[in-house]
Amino acid sequence: MDDEDRIALLIDYENLALGCRDHLGVPFDLRPVADALAERGRVVARRAYADWSYFDEDRRMLTRNHVELIEMTQRMGASRKNAADIKMAVDAIETAYERDYITTFAICTGDSDFTPLVHKLRELNKRVIGFGVRDSTSTMLPPACDEFLYYDDLDGVVPAEAGAPRGDTSAGRGRGRGRGGQGKGASAPPTERAAPEPDPEHEEAEEEPATDLASLVAQTVSGLQRSSGGAVTASVLKRTLVRKDSTFSEAAYGFRAFGELLDHLAGRGIIELSPGPAKGDPEVTLPEEGGRQEAFALLRQTVAELDDGSGVELSGLKDHVRARREGFSEKPLGYGSFLQFCKGAAAAGLVELTRRGTGYVVTVV
Repeated sequence: MDDEDRIALLIDYENLALGCRDHLGVPFDLRPVADALAERGRVVARRAYADWSYFDEDRRMLTRNHVELIEMTQRMGASRKNAADIKMAVDAIETAYERDYITTFAICTGDSDFTPLVHKLRELNKRVIGFGVRDSTSTMLPPACDEFLYYDDLDGVVPAEAGAPRGDTSAGRGRGRGRGGQGKGASAPPTERAAPEPDPEHEEAEEEPATDLASLVAQTVSGLQRSSGGAVTASVLKRTLVRKDSTFSEAAYGFRAFGELLDHLAGRGIIELSPGPAKGDPEVTLPEEGGRQEAFALLRQTVAELDDGSGVELSGLKDHVRARREGFSEKPLGYGSFLQFCKGAAAAGLVELTRRGTGYVVTVV
Protein backbone atom coordinates (compact mmCIF):
# COMPACT_ATOMS: atom_id res chain seq x y z
CA MET A 1 0.00 0.00 0.00
CA ASP A 2 2.96 2.34 0.56
CA ASP A 3 3.59 2.70 -3.16
CA GLU A 4 -0.02 3.69 -3.91
CA ASP A 5 -0.95 7.22 -4.87
CA ARG A 6 -3.11 8.83 -2.20
CA ILE A 7 -5.65 11.16 -3.73
CA ALA A 8 -7.59 14.14 -2.40
CA LEU A 9 -10.75 14.77 -4.44
CA LEU A 10 -12.00 18.38 -4.47
CA ILE A 11 -15.17 19.21 -6.44
CA ASP A 12 -16.34 22.62 -7.62
CA TYR A 13 -19.83 21.20 -7.67
CA GLU A 14 -21.76 24.05 -9.24
CA ASN A 15 -19.42 24.12 -12.23
CA LEU A 16 -19.80 20.39 -12.88
CA ALA A 17 -23.54 20.22 -12.20
CA LEU A 18 -24.32 23.10 -14.54
CA GLY A 19 -21.88 21.81 -17.18
CA CYS A 20 -23.59 18.42 -17.22
CA ARG A 21 -27.04 19.98 -17.35
CA ASP A 22 -26.32 22.56 -20.03
CA HIS A 23 -23.99 20.61 -22.33
CA LEU A 24 -24.77 16.93 -21.75
CA GLY A 25 -28.41 17.14 -20.76
CA VAL A 26 -27.97 14.77 -17.80
CA PRO A 27 -27.39 15.17 -14.04
CA PHE A 28 -23.85 14.86 -12.71
CA ASP A 29 -22.97 11.40 -11.37
CA LEU A 30 -19.91 10.89 -9.18
CA ARG A 31 -19.51 7.18 -9.97
CA PRO A 32 -17.60 7.60 -13.30
CA VAL A 33 -15.16 9.98 -11.58
CA ALA A 34 -14.74 7.65 -8.61
CA ASP A 35 -14.08 4.68 -10.89
CA ALA A 36 -11.48 6.60 -12.90
CA LEU A 37 -9.68 7.59 -9.69
CA ALA A 38 -9.85 4.03 -8.33
CA GLU A 39 -7.73 3.00 -11.31
CA ARG A 40 -5.11 5.62 -10.36
CA GLY A 41 -4.82 5.36 -6.59
CA ARG A 42 -6.60 5.40 -3.24
CA VAL A 43 -8.94 8.32 -2.57
CA VAL A 44 -8.41 9.38 1.06
CA ALA A 45 -10.40 12.63 1.05
CA ARG A 46 -13.56 13.67 -0.81
CA ARG A 47 -14.98 17.18 -0.57
CA ALA A 48 -17.54 19.07 -2.64
CA TYR A 49 -18.13 22.83 -2.42
CA ALA A 50 -21.42 24.59 -3.19
CA ASP A 51 -24.46 26.32 -1.79
CA TRP A 52 -26.29 23.06 -1.11
CA SER A 53 -29.70 24.69 -0.76
CA TYR A 54 -29.84 24.52 -4.56
CA PHE A 55 -28.73 20.88 -4.85
CA ASP A 56 -31.05 18.83 -2.65
CA GLU A 57 -31.08 15.68 -4.81
CA ASP A 58 -27.35 15.91 -5.43
CA ARG A 59 -26.63 16.09 -1.72
CA ARG A 60 -28.12 12.64 -1.22
CA MET A 61 -26.13 11.19 -4.11
CA LEU A 62 -22.86 12.64 -2.80
CA THR A 63 -23.54 11.56 0.78
CA ARG A 64 -24.07 8.00 -0.40
CA ASN A 65 -20.63 8.25 -2.01
CA HIS A 66 -19.04 9.45 1.27
CA VAL A 67 -18.32 12.98 0.06
CA GLU A 68 -17.93 15.70 2.69
CA LEU A 69 -20.23 18.60 1.75
CA ILE A 70 -18.71 22.03 2.33
CA GLU A 71 -21.51 24.57 2.64
CA MET A 72 -20.87 28.00 1.12
CA THR A 73 -24.12 29.95 1.35
CA GLN A 74 -24.55 32.43 -1.50
CA ARG A 75 -27.46 34.47 -0.15
CA MET A 76 -25.39 37.34 1.25
CA GLY A 77 -25.00 39.08 -2.07
CA ALA A 78 -22.80 39.11 -5.15
CA SER A 79 -19.66 39.66 -3.10
CA ARG A 80 -19.84 36.02 -1.98
CA LYS A 81 -20.37 34.40 -5.37
CA ASN A 82 -16.72 33.22 -5.43
CA ALA A 83 -16.75 31.99 -1.83
CA ALA A 84 -16.83 28.29 -2.78
CA ASP A 85 -13.91 28.72 -5.17
CA ILE A 86 -11.82 30.53 -2.56
CA LYS A 87 -12.61 27.98 0.15
CA MET A 88 -11.71 25.10 -2.17
CA ALA A 89 -8.37 26.71 -3.10
CA VAL A 90 -7.50 27.44 0.54
CA ASP A 91 -8.35 23.87 1.57
CA ALA A 92 -6.21 22.45 -1.24
CA ILE A 93 -3.12 24.42 -0.22
CA GLU A 94 -3.67 23.70 3.47
CA THR A 95 -4.00 19.98 2.71
CA ALA A 96 -0.86 20.01 0.57
CA TYR A 97 1.19 21.47 3.44
CA GLU A 98 -0.35 19.58 6.37
CA ARG A 99 -0.84 16.12 4.82
CA ASP A 100 2.34 15.29 2.98
CA TYR A 101 1.18 11.68 2.50
CA ILE A 102 -1.28 12.95 -0.12
CA THR A 103 0.49 12.66 -3.46
CA THR A 104 -2.27 13.59 -5.91
CA PHE A 105 -5.05 16.17 -6.08
CA ALA A 106 -8.11 15.57 -8.26
CA ILE A 107 -9.57 18.99 -9.06
CA CYS A 108 -13.06 18.69 -10.52
CA THR A 109 -13.89 21.90 -12.36
CA GLY A 110 -13.64 23.52 -15.74
CA ASP A 111 -13.09 27.01 -14.35
CA SER A 112 -9.91 28.76 -15.47
CA ASP A 113 -9.78 30.55 -12.09
CA PHE A 114 -8.29 27.35 -10.65
CA THR A 115 -5.28 27.38 -13.00
CA PRO A 116 -3.02 29.22 -10.48
CA LEU A 117 -4.01 26.65 -7.83
CA VAL A 118 -2.94 23.83 -10.17
CA HIS A 119 0.40 25.54 -10.79
CA LYS A 120 1.00 25.98 -7.05
CA LEU A 121 0.16 22.34 -6.26
CA ARG A 122 2.61 21.18 -8.91
CA GLU A 123 5.27 23.50 -7.43
CA LEU A 124 4.69 21.63 -4.17
CA ASN A 125 5.47 18.35 -5.97
CA LYS A 126 1.87 17.20 -6.07
CA ARG A 127 0.39 15.46 -9.08
CA VAL A 128 -2.82 17.09 -10.35
CA ILE A 129 -5.62 15.32 -12.20
CA GLY A 130 -8.35 17.56 -13.60
CA PHE A 131 -11.95 16.68 -14.46
CA GLY A 132 -14.36 18.86 -16.39
CA VAL A 133 -17.21 18.87 -18.90
CA ARG A 134 -15.66 19.43 -22.32
CA ASP A 135 -17.81 22.34 -23.52
CA SER A 136 -17.65 24.21 -20.20
CA THR A 137 -13.93 23.75 -19.57
CA SER A 138 -11.45 26.56 -20.08
CA THR A 139 -8.77 25.94 -22.68
CA MET A 140 -6.23 27.14 -20.08
CA LEU A 141 -6.93 24.50 -17.45
CA PRO A 142 -6.18 21.11 -19.10
CA PRO A 143 -2.58 21.95 -20.15
CA ALA A 144 -1.81 23.06 -16.59
CA CYS A 145 -2.67 19.61 -15.14
CA ASP A 146 -0.55 16.47 -15.16
CA GLU A 147 -3.60 14.68 -16.53
CA PHE A 148 -7.01 16.01 -17.51
CA LEU A 149 -10.04 13.79 -18.03
CA TYR A 150 -13.15 15.10 -19.75
CA TYR A 151 -16.23 13.94 -17.89
CA ASP A 152 -17.97 13.35 -21.24
CA ASP A 153 -15.46 10.60 -22.10
CA LEU A 154 -15.56 8.65 -18.83
CA ASP A 155 -16.98 5.15 -18.84
CA GLY A 156 -20.63 5.21 -17.86
CA VAL A 157 -21.36 8.80 -18.98
CA VAL A 158 -24.08 8.88 -21.66
CA PRO A 159 -25.18 12.33 -22.92
CA ALA A 160 -28.88 12.91 -23.55
CA GLU A 161 -29.86 12.37 -27.16
CA ALA A 162 -30.84 15.23 -29.44
CA GLY A 163 -34.49 16.10 -28.90
CA ALA A 164 -34.63 14.10 -25.66
CA PRO A 165 -35.72 15.78 -22.43
CA ARG A 166 -32.88 17.55 -20.68
CA GLY A 167 -31.65 15.94 -17.49
CA ASP A 168 -32.78 17.06 -14.07
CA THR A 169 -31.09 20.38 -13.57
CA SER A 170 -30.67 19.97 -9.82
CA ALA A 171 -29.50 23.56 -9.80
CA GLY A 172 -31.73 26.39 -10.83
CA ARG A 173 -29.09 29.03 -10.91
CA GLY A 174 -25.52 29.57 -11.95
CA ARG A 175 -22.63 31.93 -12.10
CA GLY A 176 -22.81 32.35 -15.83
CA ARG A 177 -19.85 30.13 -16.53
CA GLY A 178 -19.47 29.41 -20.17
CA ARG A 179 -16.41 28.02 -21.90
CA GLY A 180 -13.40 29.26 -20.01
CA GLY A 181 -15.23 29.60 -16.71
CA GLN A 182 -15.40 33.37 -17.14
CA GLY A 183 -18.11 35.97 -17.02
CA LYS A 184 -19.65 35.01 -13.72
CA GLY A 185 -23.03 36.63 -13.53
CA ALA A 186 -25.53 37.24 -10.78
CA SER A 187 -27.46 34.40 -9.24
CA ALA A 188 -31.00 33.59 -10.30
CA PRO A 189 -33.59 31.86 -8.12
CA PRO A 190 -33.95 28.10 -8.39
CA THR A 191 -36.50 26.78 -10.88
CA GLU A 192 -39.10 24.11 -10.27
CA ARG A 193 -37.88 20.57 -10.82
CA ALA A 194 -39.42 18.69 -13.68
CA ALA A 195 -40.05 15.01 -13.11
CA PRO A 196 -37.25 13.13 -14.92
CA GLU A 197 -38.42 11.09 -17.88
CA PRO A 198 -37.08 7.64 -18.72
CA ASP A 199 -33.75 7.57 -20.53
CA PRO A 200 -33.37 4.55 -22.85
CA GLU A 201 -29.61 4.35 -22.25
CA HIS A 202 -30.07 4.36 -18.46
CA GLU A 203 -32.81 1.74 -18.72
CA GLU A 204 -30.39 -0.45 -20.64
CA ALA A 205 -27.77 0.11 -17.96
CA GLU A 206 -30.23 -1.19 -15.38
CA GLU A 207 -30.71 -4.33 -17.46
CA GLU A 208 -26.93 -4.88 -17.39
CA PRO A 209 -25.83 -4.34 -13.78
CA ALA A 210 -22.21 -3.31 -13.29
CA THR A 211 -21.88 -6.20 -10.84
CA ASP A 212 -21.83 -8.67 -13.73
CA LEU A 213 -18.47 -10.32 -13.20
CA ALA A 214 -17.18 -10.44 -16.78
CA SER A 215 -18.21 -6.84 -17.42
CA LEU A 216 -16.73 -5.59 -14.16
CA VAL A 217 -13.36 -7.27 -14.70
CA ALA A 218 -13.10 -6.37 -18.41
CA GLN A 219 -13.91 -2.70 -17.78
CA THR A 220 -11.45 -2.51 -14.91
CA VAL A 221 -8.63 -4.10 -16.89
CA SER A 222 -9.37 -1.75 -19.80
CA GLY A 223 -9.30 1.29 -17.49
CA LEU A 224 -6.05 0.20 -15.84
CA GLN A 225 -4.40 -0.30 -19.23
CA ARG A 226 -5.43 3.20 -20.28
CA SER A 227 -4.40 4.93 -17.06
CA SER A 228 -1.17 3.13 -16.20
CA GLY A 229 0.19 2.24 -19.63
CA GLY A 230 1.99 -0.69 -18.03
CA ALA A 231 1.36 -4.28 -17.02
CA VAL A 232 -1.81 -5.03 -15.06
CA THR A 233 -1.09 -7.79 -12.58
CA ALA A 234 -3.65 -9.88 -10.71
CA SER A 235 -2.80 -8.14 -7.42
CA VAL A 236 -3.28 -4.68 -8.93
CA LEU A 237 -6.56 -5.78 -10.51
CA LYS A 238 -7.89 -7.20 -7.25
CA ARG A 239 -6.91 -4.05 -5.34
CA THR A 240 -8.68 -1.86 -7.93
CA LEU A 241 -11.84 -3.98 -7.87
CA VAL A 242 -11.99 -3.56 -4.09
CA ARG A 243 -11.49 0.22 -4.45
CA LYS A 244 -14.46 0.37 -6.81
CA ASP A 245 -16.62 -1.79 -4.54
CA SER A 246 -15.38 -2.39 -1.01
CA THR A 247 -17.70 -5.41 -0.74
CA PHE A 248 -16.16 -7.19 -3.73
CA SER A 249 -15.17 -10.80 -3.03
CA GLU A 250 -14.54 -13.68 -5.40
CA ALA A 251 -16.32 -15.93 -2.89
CA ALA A 252 -19.59 -14.15 -3.69
CA TYR A 253 -19.28 -15.52 -7.23
CA GLY A 254 -18.50 -19.05 -6.06
CA PHE A 255 -14.70 -19.04 -6.36
CA ARG A 256 -12.30 -20.16 -3.65
CA ALA A 257 -9.51 -17.77 -4.71
CA PHE A 258 -9.02 -14.78 -6.99
CA GLY A 259 -6.72 -16.84 -9.21
CA GLU A 260 -9.52 -19.34 -9.74
CA LEU A 261 -11.81 -16.50 -10.80
CA LEU A 262 -9.22 -15.27 -13.31
CA ASP A 263 -8.74 -18.79 -14.72
CA HIS A 264 -12.50 -19.02 -15.22
CA LEU A 265 -12.65 -15.73 -17.14
CA ALA A 266 -9.59 -16.66 -19.18
CA GLY A 267 -11.32 -19.90 -20.16
CA ARG A 268 -14.28 -17.87 -21.43
CA GLY A 269 -12.00 -15.65 -23.50
CA ILE A 270 -12.80 -12.52 -21.47
CA ILE A 271 -9.17 -12.00 -20.40
CA GLU A 272 -5.76 -13.48 -21.08
CA LEU A 273 -3.21 -14.50 -18.45
CA SER A 274 0.57 -14.58 -18.84
CA PRO A 275 3.49 -14.93 -16.38
CA GLY A 276 3.89 -11.83 -14.25
CA PRO A 277 6.79 -10.27 -12.32
CA ALA A 278 6.20 -12.54 -9.32
CA LYS A 279 5.13 -16.12 -8.93
CA GLY A 280 1.40 -16.39 -8.37
CA ASP A 281 0.79 -12.84 -9.66
CA PRO A 282 0.09 -13.22 -13.41
CA GLU A 283 -0.27 -10.36 -15.86
CA VAL A 284 -3.86 -9.79 -16.96
CA THR A 285 -4.73 -8.40 -20.39
CA LEU A 286 -7.74 -8.20 -22.67
CA PRO A 287 -7.58 -10.39 -25.77
CA GLU A 288 -6.13 -8.54 -28.75
CA GLU A 289 -9.41 -8.84 -30.58
CA GLY A 290 -11.61 -10.50 -27.98
CA GLY A 291 -14.66 -10.55 -30.26
CA ARG A 292 -14.43 -6.82 -30.91
CA GLN A 293 -14.07 -7.07 -34.67
CA GLU A 294 -17.07 -9.35 -34.87
CA ALA A 295 -19.06 -6.94 -32.67
CA PHE A 296 -17.91 -3.94 -34.74
CA ALA A 297 -18.99 -5.75 -37.92
CA LEU A 298 -22.40 -6.40 -36.38
CA LEU A 299 -22.76 -2.71 -35.54
CA ARG A 300 -21.75 -1.70 -39.05
CA GLN A 301 -24.23 -4.12 -40.62
CA THR A 302 -27.02 -2.87 -38.36
CA VAL A 303 -26.32 0.78 -39.22
CA ALA A 304 -26.14 -0.02 -42.95
CA GLU A 305 -29.57 -1.68 -42.81
CA LEU A 306 -31.19 1.16 -40.86
CA ASP A 307 -29.58 4.20 -42.53
CA ASP A 308 -31.96 6.06 -44.84
CA GLY A 309 -29.28 8.54 -45.84
CA SER A 310 -29.43 10.82 -42.80
CA GLY A 311 -27.64 8.52 -40.37
CA VAL A 312 -28.92 6.47 -37.43
CA GLU A 313 -29.43 8.09 -34.04
CA LEU A 314 -27.45 6.46 -31.26
CA SER A 315 -30.57 6.40 -29.11
CA GLY A 316 -32.27 3.05 -29.71
CA LEU A 317 -29.45 1.68 -31.87
CA LYS A 318 -28.40 -0.80 -29.22
CA ASP A 319 -31.89 -2.33 -29.26
CA HIS A 320 -31.53 -2.95 -32.99
CA VAL A 321 -28.14 -4.59 -32.45
CA ARG A 322 -29.66 -6.81 -29.76
CA ALA A 323 -32.47 -7.77 -32.13
CA ARG A 324 -29.78 -9.21 -34.41
CA ARG A 325 -27.79 -10.82 -31.61
CA GLU A 326 -29.70 -11.66 -28.47
CA GLY A 327 -27.94 -10.75 -25.25
CA PHE A 328 -25.42 -8.41 -26.93
CA SER A 329 -23.43 -6.30 -24.48
CA GLU A 330 -20.39 -4.11 -25.01
CA LYS A 331 -19.25 -4.41 -21.40
CA PRO A 332 -17.46 -7.80 -21.59
CA LEU A 333 -15.44 -6.24 -24.42
CA GLY A 334 -14.09 -3.63 -21.98
CA TYR A 335 -16.36 -0.71 -22.89
CA GLY A 336 -18.19 1.17 -20.15
CA SER A 337 -21.09 2.24 -22.37
CA PHE A 338 -22.56 1.72 -25.82
CA LEU A 339 -21.32 5.19 -26.76
CA GLN A 340 -17.74 4.17 -25.95
CA PHE A 341 -18.22 1.00 -28.00
CA CYS A 342 -19.38 3.07 -30.99
CA LYS A 343 -16.36 5.33 -30.56
CA GLY A 344 -14.19 2.22 -30.70
CA ALA A 345 -15.86 1.14 -33.95
CA ALA A 346 -15.32 4.64 -35.33
CA ALA A 347 -11.63 4.50 -34.38
CA ALA A 348 -11.41 1.17 -36.25
CA GLY A 349 -12.74 2.90 -39.38
CA LEU A 350 -15.98 0.90 -39.63
CA VAL A 351 -18.49 3.63 -38.79
CA GLU A 352 -18.53 7.38 -38.36
CA LEU A 353 -19.85 8.98 -35.18
CA THR A 354 -21.07 12.56 -35.50
CA ARG A 355 -22.31 14.89 -32.76
CA ARG A 356 -25.76 16.31 -33.52
CA GLY A 357 -27.09 18.64 -30.86
CA THR A 358 -26.61 16.84 -27.55
CA GLY A 359 -26.81 13.42 -29.21
CA TYR A 360 -24.90 11.35 -31.75
CA VAL A 361 -25.62 10.00 -35.22
CA VAL A 362 -23.90 6.89 -36.60
CA THR A 363 -23.22 6.34 -40.31
CA VAL A 364 -21.34 3.71 -42.29
CA VAL A 365 -17.93 4.77 -43.60
